[in-house]
Amino acid sequence: MTVAIPSAARPPRGRNTLYVWLFLTPTVLLYGAFTVYPIAGSYLYSFTDWNGFDASPSFIGVANYREVLADPMFWSSFRLTLTFMVFAVPVQVLATLLLAIVLNSPRMPLRKLFRTALFLPVVTTTAIVGVVMQFVFDPASGPVNLALREAGLAPDGIDFLGQSSSALGTTIAVYVWKWFGITLVYWLAALQTVPNEVYEAARLDGAGALATLRHITVPLLKPFLVIITLLSIEASLQVFDLVLTMTGGGPFYSTEVIEVYIYRWAFAATIPRLGYASAAAVLFGLFVCLVGLLQLLAMRATRRTRSAA
Repeated sequence: MTVAIPSAARPPRGRNTLYVWLFLTPTVLLYGAFTVYPIAGSYLYSFTDWNGFDASPSFIGVANYREVLADPMFWSSFRLTLTFMVFAVPVQVLATLLLAIVLNSPRMPLRKLFRTALFLPVVTTTAIVGVVMQFVFDPASGPVNLALREAGLAPDGIDFLGQSSSALGTTIAVYVWKWFGITLVYWLAALQTVPNEVYEAARLDGAGALATLRHITVPLLKPFLVIITLLSIEASLQVFDLVLTMTGGGPFYSTEVIEVYIYRWAFAATIPRLGYASAAAVLFGLFVCLVGLLQLLAMRATRRTRSAA
């Protein structure tokens, strides 16, 4: 039976709206101060010549953008950012998919323990991970080089973070390990959407593990593959803290992704160039927005595909 609430007992709509805005005010203020304002400031400063110390920036129009686009180091950083993404994302997405299928099986022993262990690096502060990895890969006393010496594979040790040929690859490996657990959670959640009846029917038809994976699991997970891949791509563009603490962009700029390039001009230069760094940040932000747009279009296409099915 439905009991009607007298209108006199209902709180006024205006009061509810007031309470909503009251509770939202701290979030709105903090978001505006630490997100909206810095973004708007970057766009404004990108048209100025400012070192951060002068009282007023000098307006120079689009000169910063022309200089950034003509700088070979900017394009080198952009190439390194894309290289980081191209190597990190496929390994992360495909490896976590295969492991998620294994850990999703009820017959897998200690699967909860493995899930927890693989997720622990995700909740660890990235900057701390970078500092610890400097010790782990230390060529003199790091555990990795000690193990290589004991195995006779590298008697003189390998300077993983001090050589241009290995620094970027090592950083990518640490990044994949650091965020392996979150992508694994995505795939485990996606696997929960596959009905068990489908697997039972496949077993009754005599389908083996590989045939089930190829003809059932993978086709049903295609919509999630698009979304998880795009999420991983977007995340791989935000590696500033890990790269800065592990290599600082070196050696010889071999790991200087765009975020570190922006940081170098804004804060690490002898004479900071905040206007120039802002122009580089705006260009990088536009690229990230393009990736976000592709993600939005892919998600809409996925919804239409699922609706049609």
